[in-house]
Parts: sequence; C-alpha cells; structure tokens
Amino acid sequence: MTAFRTASRLGLAAVAATALTITLAGSASAATVTRTVTDGGATYNLSLTAPGSAATTGANITVGGSGYNTARGIYVGLCAIDGDQGANKPTPCLGGQDESGTTGASYWISNQGGGTVPNSTTFGANGSFSVTIHVKADLGGGNVCGSTVECAVVTRADHTASANRAYDVHAPIDFQ
Repeated sequence: MTAFRTASRLGLAAVAATALTITLAGSASAATVTRTVTDGGATYNLSLTAPGSAATTGANITVGGSGYNTARGIYVGLCAIDGDQGANKPTPCLGGQDESGTTGASYWISNQGGGTVPNSTTFGANGSFSVTIHVKADLGGGNVCGSTVECAVVTRADHTASANRAYDVHAPIDFQ
C-alpha cells in the first residue's frame, strides 16, 4: 500500500509539473500591450501579447502579435528597455544576433526571407504571428532584468530598418 501511495504521489507531482510547464509556455498570465503607428501613410494597430512573468533561470514563453506591417520585418525577443516604446532602441537583447538559431531567445518574422533560416517565420493574416522564445533574467554582460536593467518582451524593426522605432512594442516581464 505504501508503494502504491508513493507511486500515486509521484504521478500527481509529474502531472502538476507538466501543468506548470504548459502554463509558462502559454498565455494564462499574459498581458497585451498595444501601440498605434503611422508608417508610409498607413496606420497600424500593433498588439503584442506575452506572459507577465517567468522563472529567473529560464522559461519558454509564447508571444503573439497582430496588426504589423507585413512589408517590414521584425525581431521578437527579450531586451533591456530605456524609456517609452519607440523612444530608444531596445538593447541589449538576450541571445544577441543569433543567426544560427541556437539560443531560441529571439525570432525573426518577415515576409521577405522569414521561414528560410532557424527561428524565423512569415506573418499570418492581418500582420499576425505566434512564436515561442526562451527568456531568462540574465542578459549577459552584467545586465540582469529587474536588478540592473528594466526588461520587456519586445518587437522591433529587423536588420533592414534597424533605426526604425515605429515597430517597437514593449510587454514588461518580471522574473521570479
């Protein structure tokens, strides 16, 4: 009977751990941030949804967005932020310029080449996307979210227009 109870408790613990993992990867505690921008005479209602918290040591989170200009590529990642959306380029970012896709810390979304390299995809209908990125509090170089820098899950213009701040959207995240 004791062995049965122990096995039952271990099974229950495994189910609970799986449920916690699914919750962190999903958007149960998600926050949505919006921003309206005008670019080239067109108005875009940007929307970014990401979890409001994650484990300090790291977690995979799902990030979604809509309303983006499908003619402009964006990066999605965890970055240090300084000021309001569009004021300053979000940097440094976890994983840096991960062209090999080994860290999983960022994603490139573009209809001009997205989906052809690791951690990239194209936009869906109405400038939408849903990607999974890996986040953790330590960005490297002495930059620790919540300790030495303020951080957010962000979108920002890709390498084809890196000085363009129109597509910067910040979804603040806390680490526990």
